[in-house]
Amino acid sequence: MPWIYLLLAGLLEIGWAVGLKYVDGLSRPIPLVLTGAAMVGSVVLLGMAMRSLPLGTAYAVWTGIGSVGTVIAGIILFAEPADALRLGCIALIVAGIAGLKLA
Repeated sequence: MPWIYLLLAGLLEIGWAVGLKYVDGLSRPIPLVLTGAAMVGSVVLLGMAMRSLPLGTAYAVWTGIGSVGTVIAGIILFAEPADALRLGCIALIVAGIAGLKLA
């Protein structure tokens, strides 16, 4: 169950990172509330996962999911570049996350 909490926390991290792009300097109330809720939910689920998982592993996986997901969302939603170097770096992050899960 802690890995499920951690996965959900990472997905919410992607949500609030993308949401920050939509709050427009805190002037749009609906995206602001949704982004804030995603932030709180992400941290709460991370805390629940850390009850059973080692701190370093949980935090690294959480930030890795958020980083990779946010880059992919940026490519899809905001036409950010998807060059080979960038995709290679994402692959290294994914390899690190898989390694921590297996360790």
